[in-house]
Amino acid sequence: MVFVMAVAAGCTGQGGAAGRADDEDLLRDHDWTHMPGTTARDGVLRVGATDRRIVEQDASGGRPNPPLNLAGPHLESGGDFTVTARMSGVGDGGGSWLRLYGQVPVVYDEWRQERPSLRVGVTADGRVKAQTWDGGSDDPSTTRVFDCDCAGTVTLAVSSIGDTFRVQADGRRLGTVPDPGVFAEGTVWFGLEADAAEDARREGWRLTRLRARAESGDPLRVVEAPRLRQKRSGDSLRARAADVGRPFDIGTALAENPLLTDARYRALAGSQFSMLTPENAFKPQFLHPRRGVYDFRDADLLVRFARANGMKVHAHTLVWHEALPAWMREDDDPGEVRRTMLRHIAAVAGHFRGQVAEWDVVNEPMSDDEESYTDGDRGLRSEQSPWFGAMGEQYIDEAFRAAHRADPTARLYLNEYGVEEEGERWDALYDLVARLRERGVPIDGVGFQNHEYAPGDRVDPETFRGHVRDLAELGVGSRVSEMDVPIGEDEEHGRRTQADEMAGKLRVCLEEPTCTSFSTWGFTDRYGSTADTRVYPPRPADSLPWDVDLRPKPAYERLLAAFDEE
Repeated sequence: MVFVMAVAAGCTGQGGAAGRADDEDLLRDHDWTHMPGTTARDGVLRVGATDRRIVEQDASGGRPNPPLNLAGPHLESGGDFTVTARMSGVGDGGGSWLRLYGQVPVVYDEWRQERPSLRVGVTADGRVKAQTWDGGSDDPSTTRVFDCDCAGTVTLAVSSIGDTFRVQADGRRLGTVPDPGVFAEGTVWFGLEADAAEDARREGWRLTRLRARAESGDPLRVVEAPRLRQKRSGDSLRARAADVGRPFDIGTALAENPLLTDARYRALAGSQFSMLTPENAFKPQFLHPRRGVYDFRDADLLVRFARANGMKVHAHTLVWHEALPAWMREDDDPGEVRRTMLRHIAAVAGHFRGQVAEWDVVNEPMSDDEESYTDGDRGLRSEQSPWFGAMGEQYIDEAFRAAHRADPTARLYLNEYGVEEEGERWDALYDLVARLRERGVPIDGVGFQNHEYAPGDRVDPETFRGHVRDLAELGVGSRVSEMDVPIGEDEEHGRRTQADEMAGKLRVCLEEPTCTSFSTWGFTDRYGSTADTRVYPPRPADSLPWDVDLRPKPAYERLLAAFDEE
């Protein structure tokens, strides 16, 4: 396939490349209202700086996580074609970018895998930059910068002929960039970016034209976002859950990128589960990337999918020491830290009021440091948490009360890992919940994550049952919130063990009336967060009920059977 892209207007501000009769107007005739970081009005798309980034679990780093238009049009072509765009207001204190993805990125639970793409735009100093990613690294495979003196309304052209991109401005050839086969699969997804500028008054740039035209080969096909509603199955996990005889949900964590781009993933998600947990879209660094700047478009997409398929939303998460944008860690004043937390809760829980059934209000408050459980310490995470540092244990009380004010009908959970087993971590969590209840904090339940990353993490279901009953005596419910069971290639009978572990915890939930739901952290190894990210592309793990080819494993069959044994 030969790919030709013209990004059109004019460095002189005169515009250019008038549309032909056979052009497809992608901007005015299609839906861009769900594109994060943008505002659509009168056929013009204003692109603002979101500065979305993904930090490491230790709060270091900050890989860019620019948005793309999942819920809008994308292209399919078996031949040559042209994409034409007009970009206005560029070079005004920050870069302005068009990103064309041959394959959309995969976000593995706070880690973004870059796949083949082309990024082209005008930098703050008026030069043209073109970058390609080949899917083998976080970083671009090639970067070229060309002198242009571009500002205002800018004309760019990038043509992919064979294995080379040719870059032009105002009809003047600037140079070439090697093409590593970005569009080899014949698909093009659109992303738009505006760099954050030092001058906070900068409003971004405007996309005033976006056209596509077939040049050779098969006719160009413009593909709209797929229908969110999926066919139900009478023999599914959710069908079995509906027959339990009391309210009980079977759930999974979902990611928005594969939900819109992988039809088989979408079909299983809608047909098999009655509850979804947003894997990343509700975390602060994804929807609150800059101080005072929220963008709920990706999160809203998951809520719309749930509504279309009659699913509940277990929203995750309001307060955590991880997945925080850098600005949330910048304040030293305890009063300002408290105000940041309360404003975030009010804005986010308020936005989704009445749309979600449950919230993980506080996630993983227990410490990983053994010393935190000695000498009278209560086992709470301290140094890593800006919230504890500013308010002590009281931050948990305040968070739950704020969430209840914002959405009085939602059930409110504390979510934690490693508390399925006996030991000081569980004891400290139990004591914390007892103190919260004594203080009248509106906590409805505890989520047991049940990440069984190694054989030593596997817990007898009866131990888990005891903890469910202990919480019930405090008037608090329970749920399995994030279960996965990675197994090694050399683990004898590994998939049988995986099935036993999942089915055993589900059976406890079905038998204990205060256990309200069972959820896995994803459902297919194709997008599982336990993938080995030390290599690129990541090596999928064997940890979930469906494999990388979306075929059910013994764990799926055992989960189905557990409902019949109840």
